Amino acid sequence: MTKPPPESFPLSATSAATARPAGGSWRSRVVVATIVLATFLALALADARGLGGAMPAWWLLPVALVLAVGGVDEMVGLFAARDLPLPGWLLRPAAVAVVLAAALGAQASLRPAIPTSGQTAVDWAPMGWPAVAYAVAVGSLFVLEIVRYRPHGRAIERIAAGCLVVAYIGLPLAFMVGLRLLCVENLGPEQTGRGHLGIVPLASLVAVVKAGDIAAYAVGSLAGRHRMAPALSPGKTWEGAVASLAASIAAACAVPTVAGSGLPSQPWGGWLLFGAAVGVAGMVGDLAESLLKREAGAKDSGRSLGGLGGVLDLVDSLLFAAPVAWLLWTLGR
Repeated sequence: MTKPPPESFPLSATSAATARPAGGSWRSRVVVATIVLATFLALALADARGLGGAMPAWWLLPVALVLAVGGVDEMVGLFAARDLPLPGWLLRPAAVAVVLAAALGAQASLRPAIPTSGQTAVDWAPMGWPAVAYAVAVGSLFVLEIVRYRPHGRAIERIAAGCLVVAYIGLPLAFMVGLRLLCVENLGPEQTGRGHLGIVPLASLVAVVKAGDIAAYAVGSLAGRHRMAPALSPGKTWEGAVASLAASIAAACAVPTVAGSGLPSQPWGGWLLFGAAVGVAGMVGDLAESLLKREAGAKDSGRSLGGLGGVLDLVDSLLFAAPVAWLLWTLGR
């Protein structure tokens, strides 16, 4: 989805329809996006090849943990702007635990398929672990409010907000870890041969969503005229949404060509459905973050990534798309 232009909110109908990002904004976005993309590709390549004998997900798991902590920090800041302080010291480890639980669940779910054929992961079982970690986080939030309860202290609001933070950040990142560890025979570094999905499920998610993001921003900024959600995000246009969906489908259809022949499975319903479903989910995720920011009166979730904004501005579309991608890949197995 397109990101709002740098003008302050609210925008008039005329200015929103004609606003274009300044050259500096374009340059800043391009520079930061290039650095982020290069870093991700390098780590993804190292992870895919098991560089240094590393097990699947070991190169990328630290990235997920950094995103979890950064995302929680930004969510805590957004709620603080709404005069609702949250216990970041509890929410950070809770989100990290949910993400780590996906990796631990994959290990625990490995079991012999037949006596001499090694081990195979049960696709659905590993995601039960993040659910348990999330339940523990919810219980911890209740215990905290019980211990420090004061009448009219907004305990229910803090519990609800804390549950939202862990679910919104931790669970989607856990699904991304689950995508990386889909279809493994064991957690050794040799998951790169024929018959292994390897990093393809996770890469397909990122490729489809980010292709849509880039197309939406480019087309919406240059040719967008019809605003999609003017009260929520004046910079998002229907022209950008159409371009986003088309780019997501094109990226999905390109995945098997780039990945090469020999993939043991593909997403349920085929690549066209995968691109459309994951692309639409990404757009909804972008709008969802816009809702959070508007309610907090913030243009960006943070400034840690310069022209791209904050961590949530980078991964917002992925957060809603990850469970959809995981479900389609798992059903297709």
